[in-house]
Amino acid sequence: MWETAPPDLRSPLLVAAYHGWFDVGGAATGALEWLSERSESQQIAHIDGEEFFNFAEQRPSVSLRDGRREISWPRNDIHVLRPLDGEHDLVLVVGAEPQLRWQTYAEAIVELAARSQTTALVTVGAHLADVPHTRPFEVTGSTSDSAQAEAWGLSSPSYEGPTGVVGVLHERFEKLGIPAVSLRVAVPHYVSSSPNPKGSRALLERFERVTGLATGWAELDEAAADWEERVNNAMNFDDDVVAYVRRLEARADARAKRSVPSGEDLGAEFERLLRQQGNPD
Repeated sequence: MWETAPPDLRSPLLVAAYHGWFDVGGAATGALEWLSERSESQQIAHIDGEEFFNFAEQRPSVSLRDGRREISWPRNDIHVLRPLDGEHDLVLVVGAEPQLRWQTYAEAIVELAARSQTTALVTVGAHLADVPHTRPFEVTGSTSDSAQAEAWGLSSPSYEGPTGVVGVLHERFEKLGIPAVSLRVAVPHYVSSSPNPKGSRALLERFERVTGLATGWAELDEAAADWEERVNNAMNFDDDVVAYVRRLEARADARAKRSVPSGEDLGAEFERLLRQQGNPD
């Protein structure tokens, strides 16, 4: 449902996140909502939920305005964000994961990509892992497009098994020859409730690092610190949980020591940064 014609965009990236299975703690949708709420973003469309949601599972909400009921239906909102710096604009798709007619839904996203002349699809997600809430959250990225993998420092996909609408979109875009990238943040399995601003912050930081587009992730520092303090306060009443987190911290610290980058790794990362900045040398 188009609310305005798509504006002229600079080599746009289509970035999507969905509440549900691949969004533990709302970290992924929280990251895109953070971007879409910035003053320079513009909502251009939404995907009506009538065809794609089972309303007995994804229920609409009711509110009262001037004594009258108003229903808000599940849908996906679409914003464009045009950063002042950088070579890409962003087309943001955020909302609940549809439950019905995924192939038809994928065609709607392909239509959006065609009308906005998208150059790549980027999906962001969050999954449970054995990681402590007190250490930086790791974000992994993958793509089957070798050129995009080299430019952004990503690995090849390795997951096989049940998938969500994100997997359907990746397959559809890859068949069309459009690079599809997945960024995933690992969040503590013992803190899965929403919101998780620390996870959102980690995703935005990695997205900025690989694309060169400013996301304002540092503005979430205070919210992430407050979240970590609340988790600390909640678990301090359980000695077993405290001991378990200490073990996770020790394992995380050991992994961090083993993964200190070599001089060659740092050089390759610096070269990618220069390419993003358009430095021919």
